[in-house]
Amino acid sequence: MIGYERGSHAKPAGVRTHTIVCLGAMLFTMISGIIDPSSTSRIAANIITGIGFLGAGMILHHKGSIYGVTTAATIWMAAAIGMAVGFGWYLVSFIATLLTFVILKMPHIGEHGPPRMRYTGGEEAEKKARKKKK
Repeated sequence: MIGYERGSHAKPAGVRTHTIVCLGAMLFTMISGIIDPSSTSRIAANIITGIGFLGAGMILHHKGSIYGVTTAATIWMAAAIGMAVGFGWYLVSFIATLLTFVILKMPHIGEHGPPRMRYTGGEEAEKKARKKKK
């Protein structure tokens, strides 16, 4: 559901990426429980670090704007959901998936603070204003 939502907005990580991240986190969690049931937190901590690195690769800076933060956050959440499934917390993972999907569908009202006033005098007038400041 999360990957579908991201893909429907033409984001770089869609259904396949989110599914693979979730499946990988689930598998690592299950393996950590089998190999050393007394210290599963060690592998869980490394999953979080690794997914953070993957998410950082999703964030782009272009012309003074930052893109991909929400997609990076959904990748991180997909890993958390996969870990919940790996630990056998099926209801928690289901609820987390639904909540994430609902949050992504919420409107972007006030997300970036109050609207900024834009100067509408054109580029030439803007250059003159900058020269006056000097």
